[in-house]
Amino acid sequence: MRIALVGDRSPSVRSHVRIPRLIEALRERDGIALDPYWIPSTEADDLGGFDGIWIVPGSPYVSEAGAVNAARTARELGIPFLGTCGGFQHMLLEYGRNVCGLDVAHAENTPGAAQAFLVEPLSCSLVGHEGLVRLTPGSRVEQIMGATSVVEAYSCSYGLNDAYRRTLAEHGLVFSGHAEDGMVRVAELPGHPFFVGTLFQPELAGDGRRPHPLIGAFAAAVRRHAHPPVPVS
Repeated sequence: MRIALVGDRSPSVRSHVRIPRLIEALRERDGIALDPYWIPSTEADDLGGFDGIWIVPGSPYVSEAGAVNAARTARELGIPFLGTCGGFQHMLLEYGRNVCGLDVAHAENTPGAAQAFLVEPLSCSLVGHEGLVRLTPGSRVEQIMGATSVVEAYSCSYGLNDAYRRTLAEHGLVFSGHAEDGMVRVAELPGHPFFVGTLFQPELAGDGRRPHPLIGAFAAAVRRHAHPPVPVS
């Protein structure tokens, strides 16, 4: 089961260091053997053959276009997708541009852009912080977590410009997790095999030896995609 880990790998990014251990834990604990391929953002132009696509933290990416294309490939081809931190931001950017038809930019990538920013600086940086996330009852992420609120770890300074929340929602994206101040922290796409993005980093949960439930759910979706059930005749 081949998954693309899209991002510019660096030993200085804590999530990048943890991901191999988490994948090994999935193999040992859950019997899900993922075959990960680290794909630099500059090379994320042909991902259709993967069973899962995970845009990992570590923005700004060398290639914004590569990260956006990874999200679009997963969305259009029905490939299980997880976007964490910067991956969540570029999932929103892709959806805004290609589904909603918005001419928008990411403030971290192009601070001098003429377009409006769909992803803008947070009013207060979340680098190194933990925070409560309230999950929408009945949403996919709430069902995965088995709780209506969780405390999660962050390492980011950018998030959704709330002025675009309604437009994205009107085009089908569901915002299923919010901070205590009501700002968006989780998004998901109903009707897709698995398409979830989080501003927090589930890679940083615990000591790194037990996969976060969202990572486990993503891995299970990858397995279903790679080995679909055989219809009973």
